[in-house]
Amino acid sequence: MKATQELHDLGQSLWLDNITRDLLDTGTLRRYIGEFSITGLTSNPTIFDQAIKNASTYDEAIRRKTAEGKAGEDLFVELALEDLSRAADLFLPIHEASAGVDGWVSLEVSPLLAEDATGTIAAAAKLHALARRPNVYIKIPGTQAGMAAIEETIFAGVPVNVTLLFSREHYLAAAEAYMRGIERRIAAGLDPTVDSVASLFVSRWDVAIKDKVAPALRNRLGIAIAQRTYKAYRDLLASPRWRTLASAGARPQRLLWASTGTKDPEARDTLYVEALAAPDTINTMPDKTLLAFAEHGQLKSVLSSDGGDAEQVIESFARAGVDVSALGGQLQREGAQSFDASWQDLMSCIAAKSRALEKAGGA
Repeated sequence: MKATQELHDLGQSLWLDNITRDLLDTGTLRRYIGEFSITGLTSNPTIFDQAIKNASTYDEAIRRKTAEGKAGEDLFVELALEDLSRAADLFLPIHEASAGVDGWVSLEVSPLLAEDATGTIAAAAKLHALARRPNVYIKIPGTQAGMAAIEETIFAGVPVNVTLLFSREHYLAAAEAYMRGIERRIAAGLDPTVDSVASLFVSRWDVAIKDKVAPALRNRLGIAIAQRTYKAYRDLLASPRWRTLASAGARPQRLLWASTGTKDPEARDTLYVEALAAPDTINTMPDKTLLAFAEHGQLKSVLSSDGGDAEQVIESFARAGVDVSALGGQLQREGAQSFDASWQDLMSCIAAKSRALEKAGGA
């Protein structure tokens, strides 16, 4: 049995952290679903920037949309929705068979709205309406402004993938926003079944402190933060507040492990996938990590609901001078800035391609 199937059987969903037109046109995504138990995917501005910049597969669509007078964000959203709608349709049988728990794809609101709650709420509603698929999450960053937008978006009945979470505290804030939205729906007599996931970024912790700690501590902090967060997740699902919501028909906001590709060339390429095996969670990974895990990954252990040795490991980092609380905030700010930069690059790339293709067409 493939290691990917073992994780699936454990109750962890494997999602692809990638989307390109090539993946769809060549049948690669369909093959991943069949061979590697992939049951969903995520996207972000960086992924689309690289896909459009480094291939010609989008050129004809960009040429056509430019001729129709479309540009900038509107043009991009149409391109992204063309890809994500096709992917959503591939995952629809999984979505239906799991009664809506699995089989999702994700589309992010503009990162430029990260500190604009009102703008984010409007953008989420617009993107959800444009997608016209039951299995499309709208990604909203877990910034302070984002939390207000998450509550309102859930209350409006729009499924949300909360992105850019880096700590237990970030996760709990996202869970609180989700539950408030659901509680308001119940109070208003609305259906409490609005799906959501909370995406915790893992490997960036280890990248940030790689050269600041002894070799024995390298590649351990991200996993410890994940363990600590998993305990909070399990504690919340066992809480009276959540049981009340569940009895009314609400579904858990599932915890998702993001940024699980190994960045350290000296570390095992399946490090985070193997370390974060846990039921009722999602692991979204890039193609390289998926293929490596399918080839030689091992399901060695399952995360403990009590957090395992997370607190001892985190304390060892504190003794080494790592302020985990401050670093979590820094990583979130840097992540938001990185997505901003990718978004700007993406808009510039589309504008440059539009001009070049328009010029070539008129030559």
